[in-house]
Amino acid sequence: ESGVSDLITPCHEYKSFAIAAELKKSQLQSKFASEVIRFASACMNIRTNGTIHFGVMDSIDDKTWKHGQIIGIKVKERELYVDALDYIEKCFSENLQEIARKCIHPPVFVEVISKDSQEQRFVVEVDIEPTHSLVKNELFEVYLPKYKEDSKKVILTKDRVLYQRLGAKSEPVKDNDKTTFIKGLQGRDAHREKAELSSAEVHTEIPQNLGRKLSVLLNDGKSYMDDSLRYILVTNRCEQHNLNNVNFLMHLNIFCVFDFDEDSNVSGLYSKFKEHHATRSYFLQDFSNESKTAIPTPQKHLCLFDQTSWVFCNGRSDFHGDEKPCDDNTWTRTKRKYLKKAISYICDEILPKGSFIVLFLLLSPAQKPLVDTFEEFYTEMNGTEYIVCIAESRENYEKWANLAQKSCSIETLEQYSIVGMKLSHVDATIQAMLPSTAQPRHLPVSTRGLCTLPLLEEEKMYSLEILCADQCDDIKIDLLTEKEIQEIEQNFYRGRKIIWENFWLADTRRCGEIIEREACKDASKLLGDILRGSGFNYSVAKLKIFHHPGSGGSTIARQVLWKRRKDLRCAVIKTSYSPATVCEHALAFRDYEEKEISHCLPVLLLIEDYDEDYLEELRNELMDAVGTRKINSPRPYFILMCCRRSNDPERLCKVSPLDTVSVTHKLTDSEKSLFKAKLEKLKQKDVRPEFILTFVLMCEEFNETYVRDFVGHILQDIDRSSRDTFLMSCVALLNFYVPNSYVSLSHCEAFLGLGVYTERKSRVYDFKSNLSEQARMIFIELRESTTYISSVRIIHCLVAKEILYQLSGSEPQSQLAMALLQEKTLFENRFGREEFIKFIRDLFIRRDKRSRGDNTDTLFSPFIEHVCEAEDCEKAIAVLKAAYELLGKDPFFAQQLARLHYSNEKFKDAEYWAGVAKLHLPNDSYILDTEGQVYR
Repeated sequence: ESGVSDLITPCHEYKSFAIAAELKKSQLQSKFASEVIRFASACMNIRTNGTIHFGVMDSIDDKTWKHGQIIGIKVKERELYVDALDYIEKCFSENLQEIARKCIHPPVFVEVISKDSQEQRFVVEVDIEPTHSLVKNELFEVYLPKYKEDSKKVILTKDRVLYQRLGAKSEPVKDNDKTTFIKGLQGRDAHREKAELSSAEVHTEIPQNLGRKLSVLLNDGKSYMDDSLRYILVTNRCEQHNLNNVNFLMHLNIFCVFDFDEDSNVSGLYSKFKEHHATRSYFLQDFSNESKTAIPTPQKHLCLFDQTSWVFCNGRSDFHGDEKPCDDNTWTRTKRKYLKKAISYICDEILPKGSFIVLFLLLSPAQKPLVDTFEEFYTEMNGTEYIVCIAESRENYEKWANLAQKSCSIETLEQYSIVGMKLSHVDATIQAMLPSTAQPRHLPVSTRGLCTLPLLEEEKMYSLEILCADQCDDIKIDLLTEKEIQEIEQNFYRGRKIIWENFWLADTRRCGEIIEREACKDASKLLGDILRGSGFNYSVAKLKIFHHPGSGGSTIARQVLWKRRKDLRCAVIKTSYSPATVCEHALAFRDYEEKEISHCLPVLLLIEDYDEDYLEELRNELMDAVGTRKINSPRPYFILMCCRRSNDPERLCKVSPLDTVSVTHKLTDSEKSLFKAKLEKLKQKDVRPEFILTFVLMCEEFNETYVRDFVGHILQDIDRSSRDTFLMSCVALLNFYVPNSYVSLSHCEAFLGLGVYTERKSRVYDFKSNLSEQARMIFIELRESTTYISSVRIIHCLVAKEILYQLSGSEPQSQLAMALLQEKTLFENRFGREEFIKFIRDLFIRRDKRSRGDNTDTLFSPFIEHVCEAEDCEKAIAVLKAAYELLGKDPFFAQQLARLHYSNEKFKDAEYWAGVAKLHLPNDSYILDTEGQVYR
């Protein structure tokens, strides 16, 4: 509560009104009117603005409450409070009634949200504004209504009373002070007039640098936007005039949208968004356990990552016409429960913290559902660090912030909010930060021209990573600093998979050229032969590239694609999707914008590290689809460029020399000269060799002695007892024995005990800063292309092998594996868990097969065979048993235990484990075969 200050700033008076709110109509109205009229007349006589609040504690007689504590009151009917002000006509003299009506504003009902109660309560506020033009030269004496218990009637006080504000109270002017009070009337009028004129003056303030604030908050501190961050959009009604100012949303990497606009599907943001992007629509009830369209797990439906998920939170659209829009009155506990589940699903199971930003875009007045959404994200994300709010209207923002402050202070909300910036300015500012222009991409056509490929059409073919004829030409090169260009180049030479930007920067002479190995020329020549139909008459042809691990096979395959992007339709297959889906998209890709499907350009599809069964199924799907068209062509419809690692690529090349290329660590004389010259150029740029380790090793042809000395030098002074050294050993164990394995960044953070971020900075930076110098040199960060999970691995599998050998020393590898299995933080971490478990499973039971390009056919996994040979059979059995228990008693682990026992003539134990496996899968042919081998 407060007294008079500058007449414009309201004075405040509190009334708990807890008992009165429960009274009957006449009692409640007389009590409410009495308090309002006494306070109002006091303010009007003093000429000060004021607000009286009902539902705020005004005394401390009740020790369970504090003075000024917000408690709220139950409001059965709002009309009771509005109509109570009809007492104005009875309490003010007739000539002052109209003035009083204009000075006393209607009641405002502000909802009170309590964590301890679901009961709806309000603070009822009445504002008093005695403007100079209304109250000049007037005194306001009033009667007050009073309810008489004996007669059950409302009466007025006997005499009119002149009230004034004294301190924080409204008190009668004493009789002996009235003359002085009346004489001061003109002075108070003059003060009021001066106060109004002063408040109306425009105060020049230096505006905040909202452009920079927007850049820092949305880009996680970077000067430009890239695809390293995803966005979750939470928004409400978008009026038609604003639809032209939200074009920036079409270019953000939006994962999902929580939309509270009931007309979004018809005329709002969704209707605009779906013109540019392929989307998947859901409703809050889809997140209930009972829903028939329950949200799928991300591992099974990876298309969730390739199309924006749009969650209609309003409950009404063309699809669900029977539900009402979600405003404050219809927002129920059930809908909030579904909302909580949806947010928990995203934050707990799909996107790791630090990989996404939640963007609240307040386009219209915010209601309780939007506030609940903020509270759920705030709880799930342990704070506001990755939550940003944009509001053009200060009024809309303040309403939202006032309601949200029960979870987060106003000061913190302001820190992460962009308020008052015109939406058109927000749009232009963000689009200026995009690394590429919004110009359309193009594909080659059979007439040797180009056709436009809108993003919406591209996203419909989500199982393909499409390489356009003008790939990367839309990049704003001026936004890339020399340091950033150098980082892109060094990442490649350090061991990260090549990206299209590497080729583009080399072509535009922004960085050095990329070496073209002899195998690339061979592959390009074989591709030319296939396109000319030389000895090949297949609708679906194959071009195979087998390569030593880390020898650059993937780079060569992508070089071939890059060189042919302007005269063939080129794409990379995402093998996380079924062959049927890939086939459907490949046909759509081939036919897109072509007039005659019989004259379409061939499609060159790169498939990497594939399973042979998957490849054959895909080839059959494509051949069947082409066969139904009954079109004869001298050229193939599709060319599958199959790139796979192999320990013996030269042998596989000899088997099928007309369509196969081998890539090894061995360099030709001409290649040695190219690599040596390139290394010298990199050194001239002051690039230290340890920052381009994989390239340096490549220059040395991965010579065993060189690798051994190189790893020995790195590990020379390493602390073998530290957590990051143990992490290095575990990653090396997986990387050496399991092809293409990695450990998610989230797993590494949990392993090292890295908690919630205390400041806004890159996750990778935060992780690397907690590593030893040695670990920073041998780890490389990568990003899984289908799930967007950031992860780490050793820079090269041969380096992993040497690290494993040198770090293990006298410690046997079975002991390292046992220690790995006992690391609960790794197995309980949510993000990337399915992939991590798969790698662990492969470590123990995946056998080498020559048909997959391995050196030999092994009876057990290479790791288990190593333990049997280097240690003993008992150690192998012990570690397999531990894995069986940890991984949910997998029947195939039991099968391997049976095989391991009978191979070492432990037949009784073998019989037991075969029985265990059969108990789980009684009809599995592999397990039945193992049981037969035991008896044999």
